[in-house]
Amino acid sequence: MKKFVLFVLLSFVITTVAYSQGKVAVYSVAFYNLENLFDTIDQPDVLDEEFTPTGTYRWGALKYRNKVNNLAYVLSKLATDKFCPQGPAVIGVSEIENRGVLEDLIAAEPLAGRNYGIVHFDSPDRRGVDVALLYDKNQFVVDTAISARLHMKCAPDDLTRDQLLVSGRLAGERVHFIVNHWPSRWGGEEASSPRREEAAALTRHLADSVLAADPDSKVIIMGDLNDDPYNKSVSQVLGAVKKQDEVTPGGYFNAMWDLYDHGIGTLAYNGAWNLFDQMILSANLVGKDRSTLKYFKTEIFNKEFLRQQTGKYKGYPLRTHAQGRYLNGYSDHFPVIIYLAKRVE
Repeated sequence: MKKFVLFVLLSFVITTVAYSQGKVAVYSVAFYNLENLFDTIDQPDVLDEEFTPTGTYRWGALKYRNKVNNLAYVLSKLATDKFCPQGPAVIGVSEIENRGVLEDLIAAEPLAGRNYGIVHFDSPDRRGVDVALLYDKNQFVVDTAISARLHMKCAPDDLTRDQLLVSGRLAGERVHFIVNHWPSRWGGEEASSPRREEAAALTRHLADSVLAADPDSKVIIMGDLNDDPYNKSVSQVLGAVKKQDEVTPGGYFNAMWDLYDHGIGTLAYNGAWNLFDQMILSANLVGKDRSTLKYFKTEIFNKEFLRQQTGKYKGYPLRTHAQGRYLNGYSDHFPVIIYLAKRVE
């Protein structure tokens, strides 16, 4: 563990020095499961009744506004250190009800000064939750976006989240972002695994397709995968490997796996940590050639204000609700961030 911490610190120092000398431009990409960012309106044909003023959570205007402001504050703090002060170029999000809640989010005071745009499509999920992409218009230019429907042979009647593919330009390079929220572990990890394996197959198909059409472009897969890095859906079906030197041409590198091996996670359950929130990169984002965008660092944003401070669940993510109590927190997940670097001529 000490060696791992030392490695992270050294990486930070070296990169900071390079950036301060004007040699390297740094860009960040984040993902955050916002945990039930619902508005207060009962939407027909969607199971959102618990998030209404008369529902289970007594979800009225004050709680909704608190939730939006809390999440906006978190997003405003992501990747704002001295070598990447501009904040994330792109933020993938999940568990959002509609475009309206995202518009409220980026208009909230902590984010109002940022120039964020929204890419969102409605999914058929029974609870009405979707994935989306927020992007800084000063850093990332969107060219195209599609929403890919997941039809599962193992559960043809199960309606789940679409996968979002957004293509554009970051640092003058063609980059594709695939935002995911794979099927949950409802019914048990083993019994539900085939659903996530089919989700992984769709993600792999999307990534392989854009790279086949444009081999010089790059792919960043992100999302709440509801599996850990070693699980079959991620390690075998998607084929994301643990170490950078294991990545083969056309393959994918899991930037989160090393953290998981060191016992670091993004959500906790029954005293154990999981790392469902992952960032997976195409092979051409790995390496030391800084003349083009390359990966160099991963961060789980688990600052103290995001953690429960006392009680049985001390250290866990501070949620909005827990065990029937309103905590006025943030989410049951921590955000994750990757940093990319490119030499400035």
